[in-house]
Amino acid sequence: MRVVDYIKEGLKNFVEEVPEGYREIGKCSLGCHSVRFFIKGSPERVEDIKFKATNRCKKLLAVADFVAQRIREKGKVDVDDYEVLSYFSEEKEKDKLKDRLNMVKTALGL
Repeated sequence: MRVVDYIKEGLKNFVEEVPEGYREIGKCSLGCHSVRFFIKGSPERVEDIKFKATNRCKKLLAVADFVAQRIREKGKVDVDDYEVLSYFSEEKEKDKLKDRLNMVKTALGL
């Protein structure tokens, strides 16, 4: 999938403000880009997860949303690099995609 197509489908886990009942588990900033994650529960037993990121980078938004969705499904904070990169295999600029994935992992404490 391409990032632009993912964004068109709509972000499922993006928030503008910290949701009530959630706590921040981490953040990462790199240049003008930043991402923050909020969870309900604990990293080992995630009930729900949301994120906030700068709107300027579609790759960051797509990767953060995809990762948040997978964490929700797994019920724990865990990221499989291969799964994420494979999902966005149609995307050009693989280096930027890997960079945004590393930002997401840093924000999650991985």
